[in-house]
Amino acid sequence: MTITQPDLSVFETVESEVRSYCRSWPTVFDRAQGSRMTDEDGHTYLDFFAGAGSLNYGHNNPVLKRALIDYIERDGVTHGLDMSTTAKRAFLESFQNIILRPRDLPYKVMFPGPTGANSVEAALKLARKVKGRESIVSFTNAFHGMSLGALAVTGNSMKRAGAGIPLVHGTPMPFDNYLDGTYPDFLWFERLLEDQGSGLNTPAAVIVETVQGEGGINVARPEWLRALSDLCERWDMLLIVDDIQMGCGRTGAFFSFEEAGIVPDIVTVSKSISGYGLPLALTLFKPELDIWEPGEHNGTFRGNNPAFVTAAATLDTYWADGQMEKQTLARGEIVEAHLKAITEEHPDAIAEYRGRGLVWGLECNDKPLADKIAKRAFELGLLIETSGPESEVVKLLPALTTTPEELDEGLRILARAVRDCA
Repeated sequence: MTITQPDLSVFETVESEVRSYCRSWPTVFDRAQGSRMTDEDGHTYLDFFAGAGSLNYGHNNPVLKRALIDYIERDGVTHGLDMSTTAKRAFLESFQNIILRPRDLPYKVMFPGPTGANSVEAALKLARKVKGRESIVSFTNAFHGMSLGALAVTGNSMKRAGAGIPLVHGTPMPFDNYLDGTYPDFLWFERLLEDQGSGLNTPAAVIVETVQGEGGINVARPEWLRALSDLCERWDMLLIVDDIQMGCGRTGAFFSFEEAGIVPDIVTVSKSISGYGLPLALTLFKPELDIWEPGEHNGTFRGNNPAFVTAAATLDTYWADGQMEKQTLARGEIVEAHLKAITEEHPDAIAEYRGRGLVWGLECNDKPLADKIAKRAFELGLLIETSGPESEVVKLLPALTTTPEELDEGLRILARAVRDCA
């Protein structure tokens, strides 16, 4: 693909140096539909990034777009804080009937501010309020958001350093396979809990991702998650599952913890819950934990009614018949087969591939290689990012609605990018 240098002057002179994704993809995007984005010069890119997981159903999904346009055209409420609206009612009814009841999940639904980090902040505050304790246990290589409470349970040193102040009341423990299976699961964690001299304050809660996306596509085994759930129950700690990126069907089931057969006390949901990329977040928790005072956690934009509209349409369209999970798992098998072939072709360059559903990663032996592969993929017309503590993992996050033909096309581009860079 021949790419003319875009005019980026206004971005470079006016926008802050904090910008990041635009540095990886130096073009000016103009339109997007399904799994493809088009820049202002007419070059089209296959998108295996999907808004960092907030576009599970593709760009400008026509069913969701129609529902949104109809709502706006009839002057439906746009901004409603936490007032009762017809849009909120429709979403809550669909969420209860299509998602919660069939899974026998009794959760109350809270609308915090419309970001994943705010959902995490609400979860941490509630856990501390319920248990009357301050300490939260998280895991190595975790990522839970960029606000101070969420950063305190995030592992990445660069992101933590951006806080500028001490990040307190969070204690990291080894994630599944962090020690390469050399020690029994939770040996260190449980020893600290048992030992009155360990210095670990009894935690209010444990927060975990079933698949660490930003941490490098680290997949927790179902048995590890079950053991963690059991540990939390025995030691009177709440279990919080951060399903912000891995929920809404990314791993197959609507919630990523379903495979393990556990029922967390609190679940954080955001990114693709609106289905359309509109900001929306939920904090779900068991009814007995609902001890909030009115307005104790709030936010001006917690009532994003257009997002309620597209979220309800998403559930009605994609989750009512049970087919989305089967489709995602089948397409995940396509990705896995391609990544297996790439890994076998380049054993010196690629350490391993790993993932679930439609989230996958290729870990590179030479850490800078991942960035080179992502850059070459962009030149070839594929949008992918990297993850991991040193950006050593090529991360694939295609929309759940990506067709088998598009998957094959993108994976062939990836294979060429690896071949060109390895």
